[in-house]
Amino acid sequence: MSEEWWAPPPEPPRAPLELHWPTLVLLVAIVAVLAGSVAGLVVHHADDTSAPHVTLGAPVAVGNSAQRPQGSVAAVAARILPSVVSIEVGGPGGGDTGSGIVISGQGFVLTNNHVIDSAPAGNVTVVLPDEQRVSGHVVGRDPVSDLAVVRVRNVSGLRPAVLGSSASLAVGDPVVAVGSPLGLAGTVTTGVVSALDRPVAAGDGSAQSADDLIDAIQTDAAINPGNSGGPLVDANGAVVGVNSAIATLGADPTANQQGGSIGLGFAIPIDQAKRIAAEIIAHGYATHAVIGVRLNGTYSGIGAQIADPGHNDAVVPGGPAAKAGLRAGDVVISADGHPVTSADELIVAIRKHAPGEHMTLTFVRDGKHRTVTIVLGSARSV
Repeated sequence: MSEEWWAPPPEPPRAPLELHWPTLVLLVAIVAVLAGSVAGLVVHHADDTSAPHVTLGAPVAVGNSAQRPQGSVAAVAARILPSVVSIEVGGPGGGDTGSGIVISGQGFVLTNNHVIDSAPAGNVTVVLPDEQRVSGHVVGRDPVSDLAVVRVRNVSGLRPAVLGSSASLAVGDPVVAVGSPLGLAGTVTTGVVSALDRPVAAGDGSAQSADDLIDAIQTDAAINPGNSGGPLVDANGAVVGVNSAIATLGADPTANQQGGSIGLGFAIPIDQAKRIAAEIIAHGYATHAVIGVRLNGTYSGIGAQIADPGHNDAVVPGGPAAKAGLRAGDVVISADGHPVTSADELIVAIRKHAPGEHMTLTFVRDGKHRTVTIVLGSARSV
């Protein structure tokens, strides 16, 4: 929705986004109400510059080096631990820490944006699985999805993680979370996928826009401050998510206190993370699919309402929604055949797509249901 390396003096862990009870409704709905409208989803066109191709992730390995039964937690841990690092960020007000996933033998490491967003001049320290400390530089970041890529150079023997598929996950699937919660490097916790497609605010709670959301994988595997940016993996040891957020009952933000796990953690789906990481590596930034509308954050009915005609920017002229015939006041009730009950759900449904892909929306206008196909536009996040 943070990870830590112990070194004197100890640095405070960078907490994952904490969703404080009873505000877990899920956060973004509340943000939308407070903001009055869900801004954004405005069409831009990202630059298309050429860049060398980088292969992300390792090929699926044959055999099991852990000498444990296939699919056991010990076997999964043996596969993923060599690909998990700690990230230390120093700043004028102290340091932050987090975790990262080695995704390329060329030195690229995937982590959360909120882990590295305070890095001075984009420089961080990466602590490798063998405890070697090396310098890293932020290649690029994406606040919209809370992802960033760090690169280390002149390091041999990096073992990229196997990147799996989050699309194949089902509620109840076993998963393992790895990271450095509270500075305890190489910690492994286990649980199940407890829900899918949870709309959760990206980052550390200070999202730039109310529509900076992720359609998170929810898990009951223990995730604590220090786990941010670390992997959530399946029973084969393949990464299916990037740990990013937690819900907690015990934190007091006014006292700078961090709560612990209550069995509600959230991870960014790896299918989206792979695309974002590849764009950051190629261009230094990422793009996101948009439909070119402003949504009504105060709408109390079922569905996602495009802002009323009183908003001049309710529908961007010439944008994807305008071309498909959508108008201010229309209420979207279905996206790609799945029900949409709120603005947040529509946003995360759009986030699943890449710019240029097609999306089918069903909406209500004057009591009548209509269905259109939209060619999604592109917005550059930073």
